[in-house]
Formats: sequence, C-alpha cells, structure tokens
Amino acid sequence: MADVASPLQYGDPPRLGPFVVQARLQSAPAGFVYLGQAADGRAVSLAVLTRGAAIDAAARERFVTALREAAPAGDRSGVRSWLGLGARTRATVTEDAPPVLDMNTGHAPWVAVAYVPGRPGAERFLEPVMVGGTLIGVAHGPDFVPYWLTDRAPALAPPVRRRPLTETRRRVLIATAVLLALLLLLVTIVLLMLLGRSGSDPMPRQLPPTVFLPTPPPIPTTPYPQEPSPSPSPPRSGEPTPGRSPGDQPPQEPQL
Repeated sequence: MADVASPLQYGDPPRLGPFVVQARLQSAPAGFVYLGQAADGRAVSLAVLTRGAAIDAAARERFVTALREAAPAGDRSGVRSWLGLGARTRATVTEDAPPVLDMNTGHAPWVAVAYVPGRPGAERFLEPVMVGGTLIGVAHGPDFVPYWLTDRAPALAPPVRRRPLTETRRRVLIATAVLLALLLLLVTIVLLMLLGRSGSDPMPRQLPPTVFLPTPPPIPTTPYPQEPSPSPSPPRSGEPTPGRSPGDQPPQEPQL
C-alpha cells in the first residue's frame, strides 16, 4: 500500500537534523513517518517516536537497537540485547529495512532513509517498538497495551534557548578587553626587545677629561682705595668767615 502524504499538523517538527520535513506519510502507534528533503535535494523518509514511546526506556531502546543494527558497519555501536534474547526477532524485523542515511539515538531519536515510493521506508524501524507477548523466539502470550499510547505528540528535542542580548554584549566587551590586553602585551614585548638590543651595543669610547684653568680676577690700579676728602664744616655762629662776605665791598687800595 502506497503512502499518501498529508499536510503537517500542529506539533510536527519543521526539521529533523539536516533534513527539512515537508509532509506526513504515516501515523503509527509508536511514532510518525514524515517525508523530508536532504540538503542535496534527495527525498528521505523520516521516522520519529511518539513522546510516550520516547519516555519509556525499553521502547526507546528497542527503536535505537533496530537503528544500530541497520546502520553501516562503521556506525554500529555493537550494543547487544540483554543475554542475547530476541536477537533473531529483531533481525527478522530489520532484515529488509532500507539503509540508514542518518540517525539520532538521544532522548528524542529519529532515523532517515532514502524515500522510494512503493518500497519500505523508515516505518520499518517502528515495528520493533510494539511487541506482543515476550521476545523469546516467536511472539506468544497475551498482548498488552503500553501505558504511553495516549501520549501521541512527536518526541522532539528541547529547543535551544538563545541567550539574551545583554549576555552577548557582555561577551563582546570581554573579548574587546582581552584583545586590548593582548595588544598591550605585544607592544610591551616589542619595546623590551628593542631596548635589550640597544643595550647590547658596545659603549662609545669616553673622551679625555677637560682641564679647566680658572681666570684670575682683574687687579685694580691702586692697591688701596683713596679716602674721600673731608668736606668743610659749616661756620659757627658769631665767628667771621674768612674771606669776603657777599655784601662786603672790596677794599680800596691806597693811592700813592
């Protein structure tokens, strides 16, 4: 029966790893099958567990084990089933499974295979998740309903939280400060190298000392300074001043 693609519904992943999810192909009890596109344009079939199946450790392990058994030899992890029980059953389930192109075996596992209309796709890896009875040989015993069947949302990895812009600004400031510190350290190293190189150059030859002969001070023409002449003392009152007074007339000479 050919898969009929239907539009994506609310909760379907827009991407799974490097693949773009385009439509929904199947809805199985254990998961969903999507039609996707690889980066090179190839059509791929993608299988994802439901959230309930991914929470169940045993169901998730059955899905992951089927992926590892169908993966290329270089990608197998070598995980074996508990005490080797049920190996034949899982091998028959994945015997005609298509080659695995890519897969994720984390808490929200998924697998990608090449999509070929009319041939088995990624839905083959959802079959080992649902078991009836036991895993010893052929399934026998009463069937049971897993408790997680009611949780029908696709198991998706939690979104990556972007850090606020303030954190980015702080990182930019820290990076700028570190860059400036490294630049300052580089300049210091270059200066030390230049100073060390200049210090290693030979010292220039010292000049002979200069003999300085002081010039004697000038000798004066007279050995001792001359004493100033005493100025005439003013006349005393009542004593005639020798010589003529300003109002006296000159004496007349006697006539012969």
